[in-house]
Amino acid sequence: MPKIALITGATAGIGEACARLFASQSYDLILTGRRKDRLNHLSAELSSSFNVQVRTIELDVRNKKDVESQLQALPEEWKQVDVLINNAGLSQGLDPIHEGNTDDWDTMIDTNVKGLLYITRAVSPWMVKRKQGHIVNLGSIAGKETYANGNVYCATKHAVDSLNKGMRIDLLPYGVRVTGIHPGAVETEFSEVRFKGDTERAKKVYQGYEPLVASDIADAIWYAVSAPAHVNINDLVIMPKAQAGAYYWHKDA
Repeated sequence: MPKIALITGATAGIGEACARLFASQSYDLILTGRRKDRLNHLSAELSSSFNVQVRTIELDVRNKKDVESQLQALPEEWKQVDVLINNAGLSQGLDPIHEGNTDDWDTMIDTNVKGLLYITRAVSPWMVKRKQGHIVNLGSIAGKETYANGNVYCATKHAVDSLNKGMRIDLLPYGVRVTGIHPGAVETEFSEVRFKGDTERAKKVYQGYEPLVASDIADAIWYAVSAPAHVNINDLVIMPKAQAGAYYWHKDA
């Protein structure tokens, strides 16, 4: 019987890269995201290319009732989730705390922390019941270091780092593995979303060095997931060669 992976935020970036990689490894997929057209296109492509089954759920992880109702409505055979990848997340703005936009704060907290919790609360009981499964939570170097003007975003990713540890403890008796993945600079939609569609400003973030790409992080996730059953990769911090931390870079220009 094929294994099943549920991936949030699958319409672009790391989530989409994970969907492609897991499909190539013959996983059936449950893909969630806010952009229905992208979900449908990706579903059709993966089903055709890899002969896997794909279910899509148009979903904003911030909506607790929608998360609960849509996941509980899945047929029983689709609740046998082997891997949950909590990828949906974002940053909004880059302002000092005294100038921060509180709507941006709400968006980041509701997505990066509460959304991750809503999805995990829905899926983890299925894993507990079966006494197997693997939860992969996407953090950030911002969850290991705090940088200027990153305040609330860094706080949300520090929360994810703490939740990784808490989940690992709580789920220990049930054989459920929990892995935290903490990327540095990855060239995806991340900066464009942070700067609210300012593509020119977003491009400057990745100038002068070779950043990571989404498939690099998908590969790291697959490494953790494909480890022997008795092995748990607790934590992976992954950065481009040109980055040594939140503040340390070697750029050509």
